[in-house]
Amino acid sequence: MTETPPASGMLVTTDLAALGQHFGDAMLRWSDNSNPLGYHPIPVISLKGGEGPVVLLTGGTHGDEFEGPSAIMRLVQRLDPSLMHGQIIAIPALNMPAVSVSSRVTPLDGANLNRAFPGDSQGGPTAMIADFLQAQILPLCDAAIDLHSGGRASFFQPCTLPTKTPDAELASTNMDLAHAFGLPLIWRLGPLNDNRSLNGAAERAGVPMIATELGGGGGVDPDITDAAETGILNVLRHLGVLDGEPAPAPGQRTVELVEPGDSLFARADGLFDRAIRAGQDVVAGDFAGQFHYVGEPERPSDTLRIPRDGMVLAHSNRGMVKRGELLALIVRDVKEPTP
Repeated sequence: MTETPPASGMLVTTDLAALGQHFGDAMLRWSDNSNPLGYHPIPVISLKGGEGPVVLLTGGTHGDEFEGPSAIMRLVQRLDPSLMHGQIIAIPALNMPAVSVSSRVTPLDGANLNRAFPGDSQGGPTAMIADFLQAQILPLCDAAIDLHSGGRASFFQPCTLPTKTPDAELASTNMDLAHAFGLPLIWRLGPLNDNRSLNGAAERAGVPMIATELGGGGGVDPDITDAAETGILNVLRHLGVLDGEPAPAPGQRTVELVEPGDSLFARADGLFDRAIRAGQDVVAGDFAGQFHYVGEPERPSDTLRIPRDGMVLAHSNRGMVKRGELLALIVRDVKEPTP
């Protein structure tokens, strides 16, 4: 166990320097009614072989997204550190308090971990987790993968998310990781990306990184989870942590969120009777569904139409929605620069 408390105040019981496979916790010391004198455990797993890159794998940043944690747990039990060139630091449930109750946000303070970076070592529990990852873990790493899905609220066409950073070399390396992961769709994060995310933390640390969106619905889709496991293995081969070459991924498509007004949002409280699917190409004016005022049945339903040409990257997974909720996330195709 670490003998001196690090700046973040979170101790790590996993021996990250030792060869082989090791299990432990990041100790989130937050006193509340559920755990007044102990700590909230965030499991940390280290798989360390010979010399080579250090790769961070995280899942459960949002606690109702389970394809990523499942893929990480499969790999932890599958890989033999003695056959690896480098190290994997795996945190399958980064927001373990939220994962334990299948909640997007943590029950400890109601905050969204992927909007909490860079965090605060003296802040609340979510801020402490963000600071722990940015201050203690990312500086050890040569690459990172953060596995998300749509959770209970939404469904995404499976895709990888590299950040288009002002640092052209880092942006290119991020894109290389996305290509290596191998999903057919790449969602490039441009100027509209929220820099309070883990992607933003990696950019500030200069660490190449991709995130994913792996469907959604609040459960574990077997086909999508299989693709996530394969994608991680592809990246590990691409980086040289594992022997072999990543499987080729022909025909990859790159999209970007260009204007918030491209997407469709609820203009009132009501029932979204959806007529579109994630991955569907659309043009402005296409029928997106109906909006029913079930609490006011005498009020005529609205016809909803797509605001702009593009592709439906994600849609709400809810029926009843509130004013301002996202109904359909519309992205545009972008061209990658020629090498």
